[in-house]
Amino acid sequence: MFDRLLDLLAGRGEWTSEKPADDLPLAVAALLIELARMDDKVNAVERRTIEQLLVRMFSLDAKSVQSLVEQADQAMQRSTQYFPFTQQICRHASADMRVQIIEMLWTVAYADGALDPDEDALIRQVAGLIQVSDWERGAARKRALERLASSEPVRRSPWAVAD
Repeated sequence: MFDRLLDLLAGRGEWTSEKPADDLPLAVAALLIELARMDDKVNAVERRTIEQLLVRMFSLDAKSVQSLVEQADQAMQRSTQYFPFTQQICRHASADMRVQIIEMLWTVAYADGALDPDEDALIRQVAGLIQVSDWERGAARKRALERLASSEPVRRSPWAVAD
């Protein structure tokens, strides 16, 4: 993201007023992809974790989730900020769902077995932008770690969107 901002400021990139679609799944997927990129690599485990989380949260089939991840990746590459995505989440997700999104971010952050400091910083930033308290963020982290430790699959969300 910083490289894209530097490119924009240096005149190597183009500014666009294009806003992401009013699409909650796209916003969530974009933040998950960006988090996975924080340690400069998106490995197969992180990618699979992202896809599984999106399938469960939004009741998507495998083909739809792959398309969503590709769209989210492109949207993040075009964007110089997280605000359009976090704004979509604030507009369209309940408080409980926003906490679940933070838990999803923690799950992706720990999917490769290690928490990168940049991943931690992004989760803190996103939590603030989507109005998730420090206490709720910590509780979401604890749940994600417990689930990963027990190798329990991520449960389907009660907020899943029907096809």
